[in-house]
Amino acid sequence: MADDYLVRIGKLIRDARQHRGWTQSQLADALGTSQSAVNRIERGNQNISLEMIARIGEALDSEIVSLGYAGPMHLRVVGGRRLSGAIDVKTSKNACVALLCASLLNKGRTVLRRVARIEEVYRLLEVLNSIGVRTRWINEGVDLEIVPPARLDMDAMDADAARRTRSIIMFLGPLLHRMDHFRLPYAGGCDLGTRTIEPHMIALRRFGLDITATEGIYHAQVEAGVSPDRPIVLTERGDTVTENALLAAARHDGVSVIRNASSNYMVQDLCFFLEALGVKVEGIGTTTLTVHGVPVIDVDVDYSPSEDPVEAMSLLAAAVVTESELTIRRVPIEFMEIELAVLEEMGLDHDRSAEYVADNGRTRLVDLTVRPSKLEAPIDKIHPMPFPGLNIDNVPFFAAIAAVAQGQTLIHDWVYDNRAIYLTDLNRLGGRLQLLDPHRVLVEGPTRWRAAEMMCPPALRPAVVVLLAMMAAEGTSVLRNVYVINRGYEELAERLNSVGAQIEIFRDI
Repeated sequence: MADDYLVRIGKLIRDARQHRGWTQSQLADALGTSQSAVNRIERGNQNISLEMIARIGEALDSEIVSLGYAGPMHLRVVGGRRLSGAIDVKTSKNACVALLCASLLNKGRTVLRRVARIEEVYRLLEVLNSIGVRTRWINEGVDLEIVPPARLDMDAMDADAARRTRSIIMFLGPLLHRMDHFRLPYAGGCDLGTRTIEPHMIALRRFGLDITATEGIYHAQVEAGVSPDRPIVLTERGDTVTENALLAAARHDGVSVIRNASSNYMVQDLCFFLEALGVKVEGIGTTTLTVHGVPVIDVDVDYSPSEDPVEAMSLLAAAVVTESELTIRRVPIEFMEIELAVLEEMGLDHDRSAEYVADNGRTRLVDLTVRPSKLEAPIDKIHPMPFPGLNIDNVPFFAAIAAVAQGQTLIHDWVYDNRAIYLTDLNRLGGRLQLLDPHRVLVEGPTRWRAAEMMCPPALRPAVVVLLAMMAAEGTSVLRNVYVINRGYEELAERLNSVGAQIEIFRDI
């Protein structure tokens, strides 16, 4: 019996290592042990302590075992079922985490409506609480109240929670106005290859922030009185880079111009929130933002972030791959128009309601009904572009959609170093995806999906793509360790079940 458990644990460790993209030698280096020892562990041929399992889990950022609470969450999916009815899109994950960081600008009380209750938000709340920010769920757990202290206790920061989210990088912009030096752990989150923070440093240096990195910690030093003397030109049109620059400019006493700015959905929501704080932002929705900063922000603010276009795309893809008729309500259409135009060319049968306004008073929404369609592969490759192009995070869903279309589709995911690699996990479910290089995948359709048991990819969107394919596959599939999905989606399994899916949540003992 003990040997059987060692083999099972070894298999979990091996799968987690492979999904991280590490060799046995790389894991051995991280643990301070030998490659041969890792090999014995993975084959179940070596006794292993709980301490070592915990160390391996931390190194691989994988919940291999959990002490003191229920173990990793898994999903058992009975596929081949048609979806029907209607489902609402939740508020934007990426907007919510940006607004949580932005709440540090305000000395007053911030209330955010219908905040996404996801792991990414929980990690940020753990960090905020640890440094003295009071947060509580109100209105039956729907809304979030945030009250900052007079002084943040940065020495008490929950470093483990901070390392598990990339969003911690957006603390830099607000914090440079609150203290002359501070430390932040390296940003974590999805395993999407090297994501340099240099663009953030280039932008924030113009506000007097200087960063040095040592042993997993960013050491920040702020030089008082430094002010941008010319427009800030971002070296990449990234969402979080733009948000960090906006957060720095919001309390800068003067006018800051940010060029080559992202105009994506979460950036627009942040701009609307800053306006609610009394900060004037010109050029919202364009690549040039002019920010009229307010040195002191002390207001009670109530704000409703808009809906998530990537979740909307996830639900649309679920309908397509399961050949279902499904109505997706509260779709932020401005951020889905290119995707729908591509899908129309592929033959998608759908219609949409008249537009109406989101609770933030600015974002345009529609209700979208998707019906079973005979799809053809697109003539051109699928590739992302900054808004208003096809959304970077929506690209993976086209892998599942292309897999049910007739013909070959080239997907070029040029932004991330290795996200395209994880899309080839669809091959274990019957897909025919050929990896051309770390950024390009050739998808052959149509696909006869088949059930399988597998580890969840460590990147959020490819993980959901695998789940959608399991929903289309006849038989019972198992997707293990779905923490990464919970980082970005609130109760996804339960909500899909409400429209006809059959997904069971279970945990190992």
